[in-house]
Amino acid sequence: MHPFVEQGFLAQTLAGKTGITLPFCLPGGAHVQVMDEGIIRFEPREPELRQLDLVISCGVHGNETAPVELVDRLITRILDGELRVRNRVLFVMGNVEALCAGERFIEEDMNRLFCRAPENDDGHERRRATMLEMHLLRFFGRSVADTVARYHYDLHTAIHGSLIEKFAIYPLQRAGRPFQAVEMARLAQAGVEAFLLQSTTSTTFSYFSTRYCDATAFTIELGSAKPFGQNGGTDLSKMEGYLAGLIEGELPQPELTGENYAAQVGSPVFRVSREVIKHSANFRLMIDGKTDNFTPLPQGMLLAEDCAGPVVVTEAGARIIFPNPDVAVGQRAGLIIVPA
Repeated sequence: MHPFVEQGFLAQTLAGKTGITLPFCLPGGAHVQVMDEGIIRFEPREPELRQLDLVISCGVHGNETAPVELVDRLITRILDGELRVRNRVLFVMGNVEALCAGERFIEEDMNRLFCRAPENDDGHERRRATMLEMHLLRFFGRSVADTVARYHYDLHTAIHGSLIEKFAIYPLQRAGRPFQAVEMARLAQAGVEAFLLQSTTSTTFSYFSTRYCDATAFTIELGSAKPFGQNGGTDLSKMEGYLAGLIEGELPQPELTGENYAAQVGSPVFRVSREVIKHSANFRLMIDGKTDNFTPLPQGMLLAEDCAGPVVVTEAGARIIFPNPDVAVGQRAGLIIVPA
């Protein structure tokens, strides 16, 4: 029996035993290959019949363990023969060293390092981000050649509380390509309770897939960050069922009704109005850095002060997500969002 089947892929990864290995076949005919540390690929027995190619990533932040446990369950179900692979699937555990340490990152936030290959020189997270990009380009390269749809779901948990527990960030689309209500409606069926449409380019893993792989990609937040083994209070059964269905060749086809995003999707939809950037070490966020995501912001409120001037809330219906005054200078300290 292969050690991944007997001991579990996550356990083997945390033990440093998931380097590149020879491919093998499961009894049902699926081909399996470990591509790199924490990265495993499954190919269906009949790839010409597949609907899509799917990347499921997690652990880009090492302290966000619920998605990692979810991914490990899916991998185990495939290896045990419970799930039959009918679409190509690449599972990615992003920052393995940080996962082992139980820390968000080792040197710097990896989800600020994608789409930056020319400047990603030395450093643990920088090297790893570039390596992950190479794996996605290779995996999706075959999708392009076979004209097969490409999907990437990057699974996370938030570092503090949220008034909406499960939400998804939809990266800015390529020129001429609109946001797709049907893709949000699919995720709404998977338990996603709200959506955020990005209005600018980004350095996240999901934006890399959108821009360079022409994939339907989302960053999906699935509760709050907790250590391994302490995620019992987070119900991810709908998301697990949705991803398992994709692996087995079931792509939901929701019926869209209504004239706006929220009516069609069945969940609230927001858009980014502004990024709050930390321009200097003198930056001051005027709300608690642990404020819950989606907390309403009254018009006229002074939200932040910095060398670039005050940040005043001018938008109606504004809310804050990802408030964090402790980011590095030049990075965002929060997002002001409004209903789409």
